[in-house]
Amino acid sequence: MIDSAVYVEGRRVASPEGLAATYRSLREHDAGMAWIGLYRPALHELDSLAAEFDLHELAVEDAVAAHQRPKLERYDDTLFIVLRPARYVDEREEVEFGEVHLFVGPDFVLSVRHSEAPDLAAVRHRLESDPDLLRLGPEAVLYAILDRVVDGYAPVVAGLENDIDEIEDEVFRGDPSVSRRIYELTREVVEFQRATRPLVAVVKGLAAGFGKYGVDEELRRYLRDVDDHLTTVVEQVDEFRQLLRDILTVNATLVAQQQNEEMKALSEHGIDQSEEVKRISSWAAILFAPTLVGGVYGMNFAEMPELDWRYGYPMALGMMLLVGLALFLVFRRRGWL
Repeated sequence: MIDSAVYVEGRRVASPEGLAATYRSLREHDAGMAWIGLYRPALHELDSLAAEFDLHELAVEDAVAAHQRPKLERYDDTLFIVLRPARYVDEREEVEFGEVHLFVGPDFVLSVRHSEAPDLAAVRHRLESDPDLLRLGPEAVLYAILDRVVDGYAPVVAGLENDIDEIEDEVFRGDPSVSRRIYELTREVVEFQRATRPLVAVVKGLAAGFGKYGVDEELRRYLRDVDDHLTTVVEQVDEFRQLLRDILTVNATLVAQQQNEEMKALSEHGIDQSEEVKRISSWAAILFAPTLVGGVYGMNFAEMPELDWRYGYPMALGMMLLVGLALFLVFRRRGWL
């Protein structure tokens, strides 16, 4: 148990040290309200609270197990609400999610936290400094906690928006690691969406209940303000998810274009190499013809045709020139030279 207090007409009249003392103090004060704050309570503590305030066993089971999605359930005259607060961790560029379970009855509020956030001590301080609001009863505590959770979403939205801006810059710079970052941020946005979207139905249900059971009009206005802020957050998160899909598509297109450019460059390089091979091969063939003729007539055998002929030397040179010229023209016509 983190804190326990009994309030009468919006003012703290007792700060019991334990659960049993809180029960006694609440019975001693007519029209009093108990607000008990717990952090990862033991099972015997929840069993004690369940016995005292007649909490439904399914709600208690959820409060023990945690890992619930945001929801609102009514068990007779007790509300059970699950909230998923979030905070943005800039160092790791991650969103951390917590979990808060609330039991709200006619004369009590039990807040069960399974994470450090949100700081419900700040919520308690805010309400205690505004007795007129706290005088409105357990619904005022419920509103204040809900308002704190929804307000805590704003820095998360700002952090995600900044990450998306950075990713857009990385995509157009051609950063090779950006695909992984897009995937990781998309996962964070999806988790954030799971924490915020179901909360819309929770707030709508609370608003309907506030109207049905005649909750103070001022408190109903406050709850509508929370609903407006939450709707804005949900719309922004939806836009983030769609924007990340578009960024991923653009990144895939840019990567494909870059690969095409690289393939084109390789193809052009291969073509250039092929042209060079053709030129080298052509000149090699042209030079091979004179070498062949010269090699034949350079063997110095005694009995060789044209060896003693007067015009043998000019004929050999002419053959070399003629074959070389013929090969040159053939290669030139084929575009090798």
